[in-house]
Amino acid sequence: MSQVTPAGQVPDGQRLFVGGAWVEPDGGHYEVVDPATEETVGWAPEASRDQVHAACAAAREAFGPWSRTSPQERAAVLGRAADIIASRFVPYAELARAETGATTGTARAMQVGVGVARFRRYARVESAEWAIPPQINEAGPMGKAGVMGALAVRQPVGVVTCITSYNNPWANPAGKVAPALAMGNTVVVKPAPQDPLSVYRMAEALEAAGAPPGVVNVVSGGSVGVGEAAVSSPDVDMVSFTGSTAVGQRIAEACGRDMKRQLMELGGKGAAVVLDDADIGSAVAGIGTTFSFYSGQICTAPTRVLAQRGVYGRLVEQLALYAGRLKVGDPREPDTVVGPVISAAHRDRVESYVELGRKEGAVVLAGGERPPLERGFYVPPTLLAECTNDMRVAREEIFGPVVVVIPFDDEEEGIALANDTDYGLIDYVWSSDVAKAFRVARRLRAGGVGINTVGRNMEAPFGGFKRSGVGRDVGSYALHAYSEVQAIVWPG
Repeated sequence: MSQVTPAGQVPDGQRLFVGGAWVEPDGGHYEVVDPATEETVGWAPEASRDQVHAACAAAREAFGPWSRTSPQERAAVLGRAADIIASRFVPYAELARAETGATTGTARAMQVGVGVARFRRYARVESAEWAIPPQINEAGPMGKAGVMGALAVRQPVGVVTCITSYNNPWANPAGKVAPALAMGNTVVVKPAPQDPLSVYRMAEALEAAGAPPGVVNVVSGGSVGVGEAAVSSPDVDMVSFTGSTAVGQRIAEACGRDMKRQLMELGGKGAAVVLDDADIGSAVAGIGTTFSFYSGQICTAPTRVLAQRGVYGRLVEQLALYAGRLKVGDPREPDTVVGPVISAAHRDRVESYVELGRKEGAVVLAGGERPPLERGFYVPPTLLAECTNDMRVAREEIFGPVVVVIPFDDEEEGIALANDTDYGLIDYVWSSDVAKAFRVARRLRAGGVGINTVGRNMEAPFGGFKRSGVGRDVGSYALHAYSEVQAIVWPG
């Protein structure tokens, strides 16, 4: 992200979306750079605090009418938005690829494709109320015995600020915006500064789909003040954030002062517990997604491998071979598997962790050196073996294509090592004994556990223990996350 250019000097610059209007930013525009080529993708708007507050006020004004529309009306808007995005699938995917450095296949299937799927998922109408069994009171508030009926109703929270991550500018925002709107909330989206342009295309689709003015607002910027204003506005009732634990903690503190609802998807250091009886090929393929999927820039990646000694040698040997076979390079080329990381600064950060691992005593079995490519922010798939759980590379989220491997002796030690972390988002267990795998899974302190897979069930709750977050979303759980439960009670 380059220095901001004053307003009016970038004729093709993107505008903010506030209250149903496309607004010229007070702070000018900044350059969005393709991490694969270092060329300009486009110009993103830099909002002022006043403009962020205006977006929040517009969302507040729109909340009442939108929350009173029927679930069917809201679902129809989401369904039309999904159709519009699908009709523009190729150009939207190309923009996502250019902004993020994702491979073409990933941009199409896992970014725009998942975004469309999430809008269609929340275009399904679900009941927001359920009956509670009647209760017989021997003496009620008026001193009379009687039967009390009750109904639990899910009500929208209000105005939701959605602060999204840079690794997926379609799936992540869609996973916040679609269920929030389905429940009758209005939203202010603050996209990641590195790749905000795709989120504006999402806003265009929602506008074309008939979302009323103020229901969806998008404000971007590279300064901290934009996010702070979107969190602190008195018009905001809830903050949904995906990003680092450190930033999440600051947002949570700000929300706590005003008792705002929070949904926090934060960092991860997923443990992959590979037991002696595991299928090594399956384990290598699953763990290897850390190298290939978003170039390791994903919080759910199995980045901390705990290998029982009976399989440790074979596992690290095959992981090193696997890493070495992956093509690193231009994500537009069909045989490229590993594209760039998001920025030069992030590349330097990941490389500093690899060097730190060497100093801590880890053995680099794959990668470790910058690829000989003229342009782009590339980090090769890197495998650090002979690690211990007290090393910083084993404890801190690197967020790149780097896997650390730690040996252990028995099941109890493996579980203890897996749980000895500040994080607890998703862990993994590999074992050919399903009963054993489930036994281990239930003892892992993580919001999710994959058994012999890194795949996800998109109706299962998603969220973390400990410093990996607060709350759950995905599927029906997202509708719960973006709602308050109200009890309505009456005499029977």
